[in-house]
Amino acid sequence: MNANPSSNGALVQVEGVEKVFHRGAEDIHVLADLHLRVPAGEFLALMGPSGSGKTTLLNLIGGLDRPSKGAVLVAGERLDQLSDRRLAAWRARHIGFVFQLYNLMPVLTAERNVELPLLLTHLSRAERRQHVETALAVVGLSHRATHYPRTLSGGEQQRVGIARGIVTDPTLLLCDEPTGDLDRKAGDEILDLLQALNRSHGKTIIMVTHDPHASARAARTVYLNKGQLSNEPVK
Repeated sequence: MNANPSSNGALVQVEGVEKVFHRGAEDIHVLADLHLRVPAGEFLALMGPSGSGKTTLLNLIGGLDRPSKGAVLVAGERLDQLSDRRLAAWRARHIGFVFQLYNLMPVLTAERNVELPLLLTHLSRAERRQHVETALAVVGLSHRATHYPRTLSGGEQQRVGIARGIVTDPTLLLCDEPTGDLDRKAGDEILDLLQALNRSHGKTIIMVTHDPHASARAARTVYLNKGQLSNEPVK
């Protein structure tokens, strides 16, 4: 699993980014002149109070949204300048997402849920199966491949979500409150897994969390408040 840093060594560059949402006649300023650099191979935690813009920033970095102003570069690609079609193709190649509520399809088995991102690629069925088997093995769920989400624990469902996030061998793994719906024991197991993906497989990870216990697992924590980033906790 390889990362592809940009020319200056930063895998992720957020330069002077602003994000404004329009609600009727009201402008809601979420991010303001925000700057962030994430080196390849880093495990970064992003903390901040509810409504501070953490998920908005994650969505900009993952190409799910576009900034109102400024530049977002990942692996040397200027995301805010890509067409919708090119951005979708880029996202499928480079970004893996892990969500708080798993977002698994209840009518699909674990292995079929993991396979979903691969359906956007040109891999053969045999190649897709190999990727799925590898991803499930990495998260320790090979023995649960044919089980449906309803028969899995919350921790196992999140492991399936992580397997789905890494099945394409993405450049960057983005995790939005990955332990927020789990008890402490299951959450710790997920954090162990994320650390292993970072340390043993070289995955660059950005994790949004409100939990200091979770952020302590990251190599670096930055704090977002009122649209601005800081290296100090929000008071």
